[in-house]
Amino acid sequence: MTLPNQITILRILLVPAFIVSLLYHVHGGGEWLRWLALAVFGLAALSDAVDGFIARRFDQISELGKVLDPLADKMLLVAGFILLSLDNGPYLAKVPIWLTALIFSRDVLLVLGLILIHYTFGSIRVQPRLIGKAATLFQMLIVLHVLAKGPDVFFAPLIYAAGACTAISGCLYIWDGILQLGSHPSSGPIAGSGKDAPPE
Repeated sequence: MTLPNQITILRILLVPAFIVSLLYHVHGGGEWLRWLALAVFGLAALSDAVDGFIARRFDQISELGKVLDPLADKMLLVAGFILLSLDNGPYLAKVPIWLTALIFSRDVLLVLGLILIHYTFGSIRVQPRLIGKAATLFQMLIVLHVLAKGPDVFFAPLIYAAGACTAISGCLYIWDGILQLGSHPSSGPIAGSGKDAPPE
């Protein structure tokens, strides 16, 4: 197994630690638990950049990594946004529910689309987009901002930037999936299917 994949698996294992520390903090735990959640999330976010750099720099990109890396990101971010969209006052600021719903809906649609394409074609061609990476970056910054109790003046711009990038990237990925489905021979009519068709 490549080093980037090992780092990605470590990121997946950090997700439960992040969830537990955050839940204990908002249920009356001490401030050290908030700092622990922040540190765990920050380490996981940093590992996302590190494994990508290593994979590209040392030519260690693998098919497993192409699946594990986005899965780890989605597990971390969806967990963070679901927890932070709850009423955690007075401990932490609340992330708007519409943004959590948007992120969750986009990820569910993407996963369903990937399953459909894989079932139909047997292979998946995912074209990474810069705006998708921007959406992930803004989402991570929001979680870090809330956990660090950053200045309120930056909160709304981060929210709307993440929402816009998430929505646009979701539409583009769905469009890519539609093009892949439409270009495959299996999406066309079956040869000779009209011979035995009943007359209209």
